[in-house]
Amino acid sequence: MKFKMSEKSLFAVLLRSPWWISFVLVAVVALVAGAFLPKEYVTAGMLGGFPFLVIGCMALWRQRNLPSPALTEKVLQSLASMGWRDFSALLATAFTRQGYTVTLLAGPADMQLEKKGVLTVVGAKRWKAAALGIDPLRELVTTRDQLQAAHSVCITLGQVSAKAREYAAQNRITLISDGELVVLTADAFKSL
Repeated sequence: MKFKMSEKSLFAVLLRSPWWISFVLVAVVALVAGAFLPKEYVTAGMLGGFPFLVIGCMALWRQRNLPSPALTEKVLQSLASMGWRDFSALLATAFTRQGYTVTLLAGPADMQLEKKGVLTVVGAKRWKAAALGIDPLRELVTTRDQLQAAHSVCITLGQVSAKAREYAAQNRITLISDGELVVLTADAFKSL
């Protein structure tokens, strides 16, 4: 049985939040325990902040390579101003630097990636769409199944609807947007 944390739980929210918020909660728990508990229970009360410390460390580890919000905004604006040819060339360079063999495709999937015999299809043509719905994801799944690829990736700069996120989770589609897209393209962007 695999344990899955609820997306709305306090710990899941803290994992998605800036890491320092969890450390502030550790300090608050320690201060409250020190102020309101009898001396013999202060240490035990302060240990109540330990789960927040662990979550803070996990969030810090996950966020260690993420660019600053200002850099993210700057790069996303640059990506949004690109034409399709430049953007697809940038993605191809980024995936190649990660060790993939990139094959350009026509249709709902724009690229096929191959690494160690594992195929992945990438759909990125609608990266400038204001909102990503389910239809492009359905087309991507169909193409993935036709090509017998193991994975599928959808890249977008726009907002992803809740239904699209749910569909992606149910159909093994990795959504790449915002900070993940900046991290993916950072090295390739420098070489242009």
